[in-house]
Amino acid sequence: MDVPRSAAEPAAAVAVPEAVSALPGPGGKSGRGVALGPVALVVAGGLSVQFGAAIAALLMPRAGALGVVTLRLVAAAVVLLLVCRPRLRGHSRADWGTVLAFGTVMGGMNILFYQSIERIPLGVAVTLEVLGPLALSVIVSRRLVNLVWAALAVAGVFLLGGGGLGGLDPLGAAYALGAGVLWALYIVFSARTGRRFPQADGLALAMVVAAALSLPLGVWDAGSALLVPSTVALGAAVALLSSVLPYTLELIALRRLPASTFAVLMSLEPAIAATAGFLVLDQALSTTDALAIALVIGASMGAVRSQTGDGRRKADA
Repeated sequence: MDVPRSAAEPAAAVAVPEAVSALPGPGGKSGRGVALGPVALVVAGGLSVQFGAAIAALLMPRAGALGVVTLRLVAAAVVLLLVCRPRLRGHSRADWGTVLAFGTVMGGMNILFYQSIERIPLGVAVTLEVLGPLALSVIVSRRLVNLVWAALAVAGVFLLGGGGLGGLDPLGAAYALGAGVLWALYIVFSARTGRRFPQADGLALAMVVAAALSLPLGVWDAGSALLVPSTVALGAAVALLSSVLPYTLELIALRRLPASTFAVLMSLEPAIAATAGFLVLDQALSTTDALAIALVIGASMGAVRSQTGDGRRKADA
């Protein structure tokens, strides 16, 4: 997963963040009569994110994983600042603390994720990363049935690693799992930021924090490669594909799409990532890998449905 997503990037995810779940569905209703248009926008956003990540992987031989992260976050921060023009005055210390935490988590998540796709296939990395939001969804729901979804996800990861994560580059797998943990925190802080700041002001400010966090690492890793015009241009393209474009598409879609449907669509990210990895990076998956990804996607969808089902029952009560 990448960022920012519906909040965010993503923010959003398998677990439905409070800021997103508070948005009304079509006509103020949730879950029924979903138009094809908003669904297409979310799918287009997912395609943009994952193909952007694939292009980032192609850029890594030029600037390294940390250099690519820096190019992406700095470009995204500049665009968001120009578009949002966030107000700097009138915020409390708690507001700034939330933005700082959100930006730190966002930067860390991107750094770990890009380190992972430098070492393992994109589809595999996103599948491992999505375990973080899945775990958050299971914890929030506290329903016994979610243990089934958790077991299904574990089975998928077991297959993905060829009987254990030892079948993958261990450092790459660890980076992806670490990014998943930060993705879960990202969902929490994106919701808090959305409640404290109007529009996307909080996201823009948090992106500046994330860019500042990655900048010294990128300079250390890539050095003067960050100043090559063609590399800068590709980095800007990654930022637009992975941050600005999907955020815009999903923000439009969420005005007409129930949060539960949005979360289910986000569960398809591993499959989209695997497709992007195959088409752009020539990363073919075995039948076992495809089955493993399908199991994790099924677990994510099941956990989302359980969580949104709890929400509807509480509302009816």
